[in-house]
Amino acid sequence: MPDTQPEQTPVSSDSIVVGHDGSGHADHAVTVALDLAEQLHAPVVLVRAWSIDTAPRPTNWEFGYVASIEDYADAVRIELGEAVMAEVAKHPDVKVTYRAVYASPLKSLIDVSRGARMLVVGSRGRGGLSGMLLGSVSEQCVRHAKCPVLVVRPNT
Repeated sequence: MPDTQPEQTPVSSDSIVVGHDGSGHADHAVTVALDLAEQLHAPVVLVRAWSIDTAPRPTNWEFGYVASIEDYADAVRIELGEAVMAEVAKHPDVKVTYRAVYASPLKSLIDVSRGARMLVVGSRGRGGLSGMLLGSVSEQCVRHAKCPVLVVRPNT
């Protein structure tokens, strides 16, 4: 697994932050962000927000054992790395780091991207009906981020 950083610490000002929730829309956002990063010679920070309900089981999980938050965060980072591995491999000159942030998607992306060169998000993730009722993460990122935001629409 590539380099990891303190999870909610803001990134360097030359970084492109990408939110990834496991959806196809997020995969497309990663592709666009890596293409941009390659052209701009910018590092990329891939972020996945998680909770105990959404995290995969840690590798050391067994019945009766309570895994630590860091064990869960490691499992989330591994899952994220596997999800984007093929696309990252197409951009060998781009430095990529992975963050698994134990917080809501909006809070995670806003905190990590504070001062970044750009925040890239897909236009529609796992929202569905509940996403429409609660508000879109991408829309809220546009409203609250402290850096430019690129909302990547799906290829149609």
